Amino acid sequence: MEAMRVLFDHPFPFALAHGGFQTQIEQSKAGLENIGVAVDHTRWWEGSQEADVIHFFGPAQGAYLDSARVKGIPVVMTTLFTETCNRSDVRLRRQRFLTQTVLRLPFGEGVKQQLTWRAYQKCACNIVGLRAEQQVLETVYDVDPSRIALVPLGLNDQFLNAGAGARDESHLICTGTITERKLSVELAELAIRVQVPVLFVGKPYSKSDPYWLRFERLIDNKFVKYQPHVSSIPEMIHLLHRARGFVIMSQYENWCLSAHEAVACGLPILVPDQKWSRERFGAEAQYFDEDLRSENNAGVLRSFYERCPNLPAPKVRLFGWRDVATELLAVYRRVASASR
Repeated sequence: MEAMRVLFDHPFPFALAHGGFQTQIEQSKAGLENIGVAVDHTRWWEGSQEADVIHFFGPAQGAYLDSARVKGIPVVMTTLFTETCNRSDVRLRRQRFLTQTVLRLPFGEGVKQQLTWRAYQKCACNIVGLRAEQQVLETVYDVDPSRIALVPLGLNDQFLNAGAGARDESHLICTGTITERKLSVELAELAIRVQVPVLFVGKPYSKSDPYWLRFERLIDNKFVKYQPHVSSIPEMIHLLHRARGFVIMSQYENWCLSAHEAVACGLPILVPDQKWSRERFGAEAQYFDEDLRSENNAGVLRSFYERCPNLPAPKVRLFGWRDVATELLAVYRRVASASR
């Protein structure tokens, strides 16, 4: 059978903002290539690129989807509903009302064409990782469930095979970008307040970012330790293996690869009490108060730290990128067959 030809497209250069989406795109491509799928990135200057499917990471513009349809190329989209999927059901229904009201207005068609809201209904399939994200598509954007595919995020095989470590350091570990969305400063201040050592591993989007400068001033190498971003998987596994436990206090996530990497390395985790975390970890994780700025979270962090040595890692299924690629290929084949 001839290899399926897939083009990956993404509107935001990785050089401008690193993060989990970059990992998802890069590892999905590698996983697909490992199972024999021909994957390339779209090159806007080349007029002869051909594909059976375009996988667009992010919401595509309506004109993009229309042009692909004229060419007979189905477009599947992966959108990270990172903040939206953690909103309450009431807020989602309010958002639906606003969205549907705007789209039904008898004027402003030019503006509507620039919105991405219609893209979720126009693309061949929406690929998301969580049921919470599927709920956004169905509730807010009125997408039929038949146009949605749930595909998990994966881990590198080195993480999957890592197992538990010695956990012989006294600190917790927090991995990820040092940025306001992750509440890095707030977690560091909490750590100092309750005298819980936390090793932060990551980097800011910019060394001139005022939020990074606030965080940098808190580094005391006692309760706030800092390790620059680690790109080597074995080195990251080493850091996770030695940590007492994992903590993240992010305002919102949609899957949180960092937390899953920690679980693969045998660590108990303390995470925000949100839809993404409850869906992935249920009763297997420890949780901050729903209000991340609550005074109660000082006691939550201290209690987690003290109990860590006797807490197990969550027993949840972890996926490899080959698993992800297999499920993506099934979606590609289905939409390509339907477009013929």
